[in-house]
Amino acid sequence: MNYHFFVTGFPGFIARNLINQLIKDYKPSIDKISLLVLPNQEKKALQEISYFCLENRIEESLFEVIVGDITKEDLGINFDKNNELQWKITHIFHLAAIYDLAVEKDLAFQVNVKGTENVTKWAHTIKALQRYVYFSTAYVSGKREGRIYEKELMKGQAFKNYYEQTKYEAEVVVENEKEVLPITIIRPGIVRGHSETGKTTKFDGIYFMLNLLDHLRFSPTIPYISHGNAEGNFVPVDYVLKATSYLSFATVGTGKTYHLTDPKPYTMRELQKMLSETYLTKIPRGVLPLQLARFGLSFTMIRKWLQVEKEAMDYFTTYSSYDCSQTLADLKSTTIRCPDFKMSLESMITYYRKYKDDAEKHINIK
Repeated sequence: MNYHFFVTGFPGFIARNLINQLIKDYKPSIDKISLLVLPNQEKKALQEISYFCLENRIEESLFEVIVGDITKEDLGINFDKNNELQWKITHIFHLAAIYDLAVEKDLAFQVNVKGTENVTKWAHTIKALQRYVYFSTAYVSGKREGRIYEKELMKGQAFKNYYEQTKYEAEVVVENEKEVLPITIIRPGIVRGHSETGKTTKFDGIYFMLNLLDHLRFSPTIPYISHGNAEGNFVPVDYVLKATSYLSFATVGTGKTYHLTDPKPYTMRELQKMLSETYLTKIPRGVLPLQLARFGLSFTMIRKWLQVEKEAMDYFTTYSSYDCSQTLADLKSTTIRCPDFKMSLESMITYYRKYKDDAEKHINIK
């Protein structure tokens, strides 16, 4: 039987690259890839597809763009198209979400929670469904500390921001359907660029540190931000894509939740040292108290100048460790492994140097 993929979140960075990975892994068996896009993203999506097909010598007929909206009933897809899709789709990849640490509560709830409720309800209508893959985040653990396991979810945790809270609430929705739908939940760590090319579309996450270093490059001293003994779990996008592609089709992946996290993460202090030495050839000295860093970033002008979100500071003091034993066990028969951060540091920084002045690669700091 051939595959028909339905993907939300296109033309976002991970969705776009996941499609590329799926084509690499399963192209002879793919009949169609349906992409659900918002009305204001239709033109951009069609351009992305044309460029992708030209670059990879793939026929555009492999794709179809469906205008819709996950926050609406039946995803905003017209009646006839919905009826057609119900008998064809084999795999749903739900990636559409608001990925922003500073997101407002109502917007985050509407897209992340209500949208996921709608996609999950819609998945029940798909007659040929083989797998429903939901992209969550390891940080549904919120403010929990200690060892966090893949089978854990509802532990009465509090949250650092509305992004975490609404992704947690959305995952609860999907988790509750595991007995009736063929579900695989993917929980990545903080995704960074490709481990070999360094390519990324947004300088957020770990790149906030590089933004900070870039603006302090003429300073005689670069301080550590807090003592930084918390783990920093940053994973390259190529690892997330390869693992997701495999686990979404392997029989063993049905009904599982996977931490696509670094099994041997560095501490935030170690990461700051590595980045400062490689980017500025300076070893950090002294410590900037986290309270002082937060105070400085409470001013919009400073946040925008440094290109750093205030909410990112919370990740310096949450002592969580993400167990990925189930992931490692289910990937054991493959060659898919999470690259060591240090081994791909040069490519990440080379890419950052080249594109750091590209405004489109920086997020809109509020």
